[in-house]
Amino acid sequence: MSIGAGTVLRSEALSLAGAMAIDWFLGEPPSRLHPVVWMGRCVRAAERRVKSRAPLVELAAGLCIAIIVPSAFAVGAAALLHAVGPWPVAWFVAVVWLLKSTIALRALGGAAREVRDPLRRGDLPAARRGLGSLCSRDASALGEAALVAGAVESVAENASDSVVAPLFYFVLFGVPGAVFYRAVNTLDAMIGYHGRYEYLGKAAARLDDLLNLVPARLTAALLLLAGAILGHDARHGWRILRRDGGKTESPNAGRPMAAMAGLLGVALEKEGQYRLGDGIERLEAAKIDAAWRVVVVASGLAIAIAISLVAIRARHAA
Repeated sequence: MSIGAGTVLRSEALSLAGAMAIDWFLGEPPSRLHPVVWMGRCVRAAERRVKSRAPLVELAAGLCIAIIVPSAFAVGAAALLHAVGPWPVAWFVAVVWLLKSTIALRALGGAAREVRDPLRRGDLPAARRGLGSLCSRDASALGEAALVAGAVESVAENASDSVVAPLFYFVLFGVPGAVFYRAVNTLDAMIGYHGRYEYLGKAAARLDDLLNLVPARLTAALLLLAGAILGHDARHGWRILRRDGGKTESPNAGRPMAAMAGLLGVALEKEGQYRLGDGIERLEAAKIDAAWRVVVVASGLAIAIAISLVAIRARHAA
């Protein structure tokens, strides 16, 4: 292989473009080849080793899990890339595979359709089951408006978790940074919530909050820009973001959710916890499509920015 071809294959910008193309056209790899599935298995194995339910023991065990699992996967990713470094084609394939595993834009759209399509057929039970693939909310008694709200909220929030945040940490720290973030986010999704995992998952939840502080706000800004491009009222979106973005328990989730509520003119509400937006327009299945279009454009902007930044960094490093 020529030196020039090898240099091209080692381009992080080209690798990112390849990872995004695979995500968009092919979606998720088989479970046996998916690093995020491996992360989940490691978390479950570590959880089973925690025999005591004493709060202090669970806190300490949860802290160890939150540090060891993401670090192990990040180090493993770095080691793999170092091992295949002499072979540009193998390096390119490894980077694309690892980076794709941290990004799930197509899967997010598929999950949103699992709520939208049943709602269009009037099949509320199926829509309730579909919402379960987007969020952990109990959907068993939700009506159409609440199901639409839950889908719109989750699409907006997951634009950060599934696209913007992995790209952010890839730009800063390369593939190991994106892998570390995805492992922390997986931990938070599995054990970082109240109830059974109140103490075991506390460290993972707090670490996830910390890692998402900047990406969530970047996502809100990108959603507003994408909304403006698509003809939504970005000024109203900005006003709702400023007014309601801090109303959720999470320090981050409310930012993209509030921006989306303002752009679409809807109210996104979790009874007894928060209400985002003014409810100018009705919550119906078409709003899920509108939210998804905003997320796609915002993701495209994030990808373009990330590719530009890693290309600029490569030129300066040459």
